[in-house]
Amino acid sequence: MRRIFGVLVVALLAAGCSPRGGDTPPPEATPQAAASSAAPRLAVDAIDHSDNVRVVANVPLEAPFDGDEAWGTDLAFQGDYAFVGNYAGFTIVDISDPEKPSVVSRTVCEGGQNDISVTGDLLFLSVDFPRDNESCVSKEGEEGAAGSWEGVRIFDVSDKKRPKYVTSIRTECGSHTHAVLPGEQTVYVYVASSGPVPDSATCPPPHSAMDVIEVPVDAPETARVAARPPVFGERPVEEGSEYENPRGCHDVTVYPERKLAAGACFGDGVLMDISNPLLPRVLQVVQDPNFAVWHSATFNNDGTKLVFSDELGGGVSATCDKSTGVQEGANAIYDLTSENTLERRGYFKIPRVQTADENCVAHNGSLIPVKGKDIMVQGWYQGGVSVWDFTDSANAREIGYFERGPLRPGLSLGGSWSAYYYNGFIYSSDITKGLDILEINDPLTDPAKSVKMTELNVQSQRSY
Repeated sequence: MRRIFGVLVVALLAAGCSPRGGDTPPPEATPQAAASSAAPRLAVDAIDHSDNVRVVANVPLEAPFDGDEAWGTDLAFQGDYAFVGNYAGFTIVDISDPEKPSVVSRTVCEGGQNDISVTGDLLFLSVDFPRDNESCVSKEGEEGAAGSWEGVRIFDVSDKKRPKYVTSIRTECGSHTHAVLPGEQTVYVYVASSGPVPDSATCPPPHSAMDVIEVPVDAPETARVAARPPVFGERPVEEGSEYENPRGCHDVTVYPERKLAAGACFGDGVLMDISNPLLPRVLQVVQDPNFAVWHSATFNNDGTKLVFSDELGGGVSATCDKSTGVQEGANAIYDLTSENTLERRGYFKIPRVQTADENCVAHNGSLIPVKGKDIMVQGWYQGGVSVWDFTDSANAREIGYFERGPLRPGLSLGGSWSAYYYNGFIYSSDITKGLDILEINDPLTDPAKSVKMTELNVQSQRSY
């Protein structure tokens, strides 16, 4: 998370971690959020969870992923396997028995943050730190230098015990995250990257385009940037806005069946038509006076709602404390009309106050597949894992949770990076603790246990 943890965080902290703008009055705080100060304080490394959540197992970070900054990141799933990203590479875990998970392989390939997806025999890693070359034995490069490399790496994981490096594709401003658009013959990868970097050879201003990588399934070594549509250049800009110039997107989520995509961009939420996968067309740009860093986007299953999250403080700040607003560092819930127009209905933030030493903010999550309901599980860094119901867009509420107490002295970054639901269990990638496996047993979520997925990349949504 080079640019998030670097330039962007500095700017946010200098502005008091809360850039504002706009004339739209925010909705009133919900009673649940207003009452959150009643949450108990946990001891260091203690574990707490709601009665309907069970701790199933943990796969700890071990060598070679036991360095100070070998942080766990995003997750993807396929069959009986979980693929766990890490700043130092990725791990493949056998989850055929979630009670007894086992590590199949660990692949060292430093790149930060190694946001991960898998489809078929191909695995993709996003690299948003400059490297001195594209290989897995590269070293950290110079920011913006002509010879540096950053972008997307591709692996063949047909043999889970021995993943094979295939190729790398340089993208403008690197790849902070990505979303795959699966296909039998061609896979498209939508690259989300932040920028620009002044006086840069690799990420020059302005940064208004999105790289689209085309990957032939039978010849992935020939993958290339096939399009760079300028989808973020035309946007409303308010006087004094932190994001006067386009800075790309932090995250892009695609929903191919509905021919829609949503971009959580710096200063904006962007709804796109992807009927032509190489030429996304902007349908609407929304802004929010309470949002600082538009982080991620999630459609509900029916494609009638869209949840945007705000990573206030860039993931390194304590924004779940008493002093931060209940609509800041939270989720905003939008209804998506039949005319593909977004209308904001409400907010959700975890109702458990964290200490001033715990980095906590809305982060990566996924839907829990329950017909007729809109339920999501989500990681909140040291705020833990939250299961929440937004069926009533204006009155979202938490129905279950899991969290740990503050980190041991000497550690400053931790907690759940991503929390996703897959085939009856919740998988949480904890930055310093490894892969947590949880189970929720609740009348609202129990119908999801009958839904069996063969593949899950959360940024590539499918209906169920």
